[in-house]
Amino acid sequence: MAGTAGPVWGRREQQDFRSRVRGTLLGVAVGDALGAPVDTLDLDAVRRTHGAEGLTDLVPAYGRRGAVTHHTQLTLFTVDGLIRAQVRRDTGAWHPPTDLHRAYLRWATTQRDWGPDERRKEDGWLAREEWLYARRDPARALLIGLGDATMGTLDAPKNPGEAGPEAAARSAPFGLLVGWDPQLVAQLAVECAAQTHGHPVAFLAAGAYAVLVHALARGDSLDAGVQRTLALLAARPGHQPVTDALQRALGAVRQGMPGPERVTELLGNATAEGLLSAAVYCALVGEDVRHGLCLAVNHSGPSAAAGALTGGPLGALHGETALPPAWLAELEGRPTVLELADDFAMEMTQGPALHTPTTSSPAWLTRYPRSTL
Repeated sequence: MAGTAGPVWGRREQQDFRSRVRGTLLGVAVGDALGAPVDTLDLDAVRRTHGAEGLTDLVPAYGRRGAVTHHTQLTLFTVDGLIRAQVRRDTGAWHPPTDLHRAYLRWATTQRDWGPDERRKEDGWLAREEWLYARRDPARALLIGLGDATMGTLDAPKNPGEAGPEAAARSAPFGLLVGWDPQLVAQLAVECAAQTHGHPVAFLAAGAYAVLVHALARGDSLDAGVQRTLALLAARPGHQPVTDALQRALGAVRQGMPGPERVTELLGNATAEGLLSAAVYCALVGEDVRHGLCLAVNHSGPSAAAGALTGGPLGALHGETALPPAWLAELEGRPTVLELADDFAMEMTQGPALHTPTTSSPAWLTRYPRSTL
């Protein structure tokens, strides 16, 4: 991967970037947590349970309010893998898909083991966070795709018929590589999606989502970000279903008051491009972050994925302070999310002060080891 030279970071730029990183990761998590309790319900059941307006606040799932699912877990391990790729680059080895695959295998271990194994020093700090060992209904494709050490690639993807939204829902962090060319951001997201979701709709939706977040993190508006995404998608074989889904989202904005029926229509059969379409629509028409997220989870489709996919762009666009504080106060794992966000921002803006091929911070290498697994 060449062409990844970063921008010049002044203090104001660093602070803005950190706010967008925090906003993106917290946005994914809070959207995920909002949707989790109604993830398997149709719209009628949601209204019977939560009233005519549907779900408008956090309610318990998995035994507590603010609980997140595998979407947030995997998003965090995506960030961990991206940091580890930067750190390992000092050794002369530079193949980020491999570092991401190793990170995803560490997540897969959390779904099998009772808790962290302190003997595995190469795990780094994130894999030792006990709360991440909760199993939150991960999609079968994730467990199969990461069930052995073989890495899926675009030439030989895992689960080639799998078109679900889970790969896209973990892909917001790729968009935070703001010093990268958008085409490289898309390529990395696509390659990493193919490690579990081999259908073109699934991996191209992941690439499109990463490019959208990338545009927003660099200061574009939502409209401009969607247009950039469409332009980049047009050059990729098999893009039409994802392109059409984004165009449907833009068209729906002009079709009157937003509501659950329109979101359900955009979702279609709940494959990756439908979830992306619904998320973009909710982000575009939401009066604020809270409204956009509520719109994203009240429908007859997979609410946790829709909430996560909507929260990422809204957080990247507005930064952490736009997110509903009462929801953040109850969010499971918030200290971990913030710590990881700040580490990512520090790595991307001040990496050379933390590690070089010749000198490195011992504490940083303990947190993000260069070792293979």
